Amino acid sequence: MTAPMPVLPPEPPPAEAAGATAPKQSAEKPPNRLLSPLRETGKLFSLAVTVSREVFRRPFQVREFIEQFWFVASVTILPAALVSIPFGAVIALQVGSLTQQLGAQSFTGGASVLAVIQQASPIIVALLISGAAGSAICADLGSRKIREELDAMEVMGVSPIQRLVVPRVLATMLVAVLLNGLVSVVGTLGGYFFNVILQHGTPGAYLASFSALAQLPDLYISEIKALIFGFIAGIVAAYRGLNPRGGPKGVGDAVNQSVVITFMLLFFVNTVLTAIYLQIVPAKGS
Repeated sequence: MTAPMPVLPPEPPPAEAAGATAPKQSAEKPPNRLLSPLRETGKLFSLAVTVSREVFRRPFQVREFIEQFWFVASVTILPAALVSIPFGAVIALQVGSLTQQLGAQSFTGGASVLAVIQQASPIIVALLISGAAGSAICADLGSRKIREELDAMEVMGVSPIQRLVVPRVLATMLVAVLLNGLVSVVGTLGGYFFNVILQHGTPGAYLASFSALAQLPDLYISEIKALIFGFIAGIVAAYRGLNPRGGPKGVGDAVNQSVVITFMLLFFVNTVLTAIYLQIVPAKGS
């Protein structure tokens, strides 16, 4: 006699099997695109903190810092000087026309010079550094990234941030501080020339109003703004350069994005710093 065949349980129909996996598929949610800007902001802030920490790490890349300092200075000195002359002239002409309507021509020098030193000079320096030097830094780091040079450095135990990013950020900060003084001087001289020559102002009244309204903290806040703006320009350019998307075309898009993001951050930070300064430092003579 032969042994009876074992009875196997019936297999579930395909519809039931598909229905069993359906809840798992419905449970998966697409990524929330609204959180993407917050992630990018967090990564940018994390890079800023990392760069601030890596500044004190040894060995410091002195040669890279000198090369980047010379490059940033060479591409921004002449444009900054050429832009500051008409900028100071426009401010002097506008302020002079306004004070003439109000009958306060004696305050033209002080008002125009303070506008150049506190507001115009740091903004001009930051925009030039972001547009000329920042775009070059972003393109350089982005090209290194798509060629996988940065990944090779990490494999060899070399930190790309400490080796490449820190010298570039420090170079933009130092050039911004030094260039801010140059733009302030050239803009003030341009405003003085146009006010005295075109508006027939008095040189003595121009200088007297400046000495009556200006004070040393005005120069301090101008240099502090330039330092912070240089840091922001360097950090944003480095962040976009380290995170390109889409190959060579992505590098070009990253350069454009770095300039736009820097401009937006500069005007926001300038508003905050100006408001804090006006609340902390009283006006001269008050």
